[in-house]
Amino acid sequence: MKKRLQHLRTALLAMGILLVVAAPLAGWRDGATGALGALAGVGLVAVSYTLSSLVIAVTDLRARHLLMPVALGTYILKFAVIGVVMWLVAGTEWAGLPWLGALVIAGTLVWVAAQAVWVWRAKIPYVEIEPS
Repeated sequence: MKKRLQHLRTALLAMGILLVVAAPLAGWRDGATGALGALAGVGLVAVSYTLSSLVIAVTDLRARHLLMPVALGTYILKFAVIGVVMWLVAGTEWAGLPWLGALVIAGTLVWVAAQAVWVWRAKIPYVEIEPS
């Protein structure tokens, strides 16, 4: 399972960097509410992508033939949950909502970019290498 989750370190590091940049900016611009919105946006994306990575890794280990439908299902569910959270927060008229929304978008882009860079640099064999 560990080899299926190696990308998490890079992606979570990128999310941490995004948070270190965005939270002080949001705090400077809109105070604690802005910083909290930025934290919530980055946290929501990081948790959702980490959970879907875990679900996909477990499926790959136990039922590889179900990998595509499970992966697509987790992504549909993830984006539905993010959308519902955004909709519920929008109903409260919370002042941190703009930062939450901006950081959900930025966090998604950063996560995908970090994962793409990891894949580009990874030494992934095209065939299973059996020990001799």
